[in-house]
Amino acid sequence: MNRREPGLWLGIVAGGGLALAGLLCLGLVAWLFVGDGLPGRALATLPPPPATAGGSALATVAATVTASPPLASTPAATRPPSASPLPAAATPAGEIVFVCFVEGVDQICRINADGSDYRQLTFTTATDFYPEWGPERAQIIFSSRRSGEFNIFLMDAAGGNQRRISGDIGSLFAPAISPDGSQIAFTNAVGAYQNIWIMDADGSNPHALTTGPYNEVDPAWSPDGTRLSFASDRNGFVRHYVMEADGSNVRLLPDEVRLHGGRSDWSPDGRWLAFYAGPRDDRDIYLVATDGSGEWRRLTDGGRNLAPSFSPDGQWIVFTSYREGEDAELFIMRPDGSDVRQLTFNDYADWQPRWGP
Repeated sequence: MNRREPGLWLGIVAGGGLALAGLLCLGLVAWLFVGDGLPGRALATLPPPPATAGGSALATVAATVTASPPLASTPAATRPPSASPLPAAATPAGEIVFVCFVEGVDQICRINADGSDYRQLTFTTATDFYPEWGPERAQIIFSSRRSGEFNIFLMDAAGGNQRRISGDIGSLFAPAISPDGSQIAFTNAVGAYQNIWIMDADGSNPHALTTGPYNEVDPAWSPDGTRLSFASDRNGFVRHYVMEADGSNVRLLPDEVRLHGGRSDWSPDGRWLAFYAGPRDDRDIYLVATDGSGEWRRLTDGGRNLAPSFSPDGQWIVFTSYREGEDAELFIMRPDGSDVRQLTFNDYADWQPRWGP
């Protein structure tokens, strides 16, 4: 099977006995939310709520996936995010780490931001996904099922010294290292729900930041390391929230966008959160202001786009898209949605990109 739903695979809660067969089934069902995101179970999509300044209720957790209602026409944003004019011919810098679905298995790959030097870093028979750069691009953190349950692993930037750093505390997904390298936030699927957890960089002191009967996934650190964004269905429909790094002061980021996915990323200046939303076959990339003002903007229009990530200089966004066919590929664009360029050209899916320096 070559087709993947990048950023939308919810992950899977591994168990004992019949775990492997169950995991495969759950993985297929989980494609609804974003494989960027919600481990263990799918979210039902309810009729969209009326748009309000403060946001409205989100989708209820259900055992089966229901069809998504069509996405209503999107109102214009209150104003576009400010950005300095950028030359169209500028060459993007840095490297991008991502998931590559090679020979039927999710592996970790990397590529230069100009599309050169495509390299595979992991070669396992289990699933490796949710890669994220550590500070100064010295290490890559990721989630893997190679030890049975999904756990958090770390490796050198070139792919060497791969080792597990998390304990037996659940099924762990979407790890993100704090900007100072001292902590790791992640999604933990324990029992019936997923919540945001945090631990020290060596795997010690794991504890929950969010609790309750919700599905809360895909944490992303603010550039200054003081806040975390995440996707949650705590009010019924999936929306994006921000909280302090200690789990306090949780607040909704209001917008008029429906059917949010999970994977998000902060702009380097901390002013904007990039995310994706829409029904399964018509997802787009959006920006929303992180100050709670409700300002937002849509960057793409069609093509089934997911999992955006800013370049460290803020001049580009990398994302996954199906616009060229059956298999997902990586693309980059400017923060205003212009100057779109394709990076990967494979007969298998490339997805869940994260940009490093």
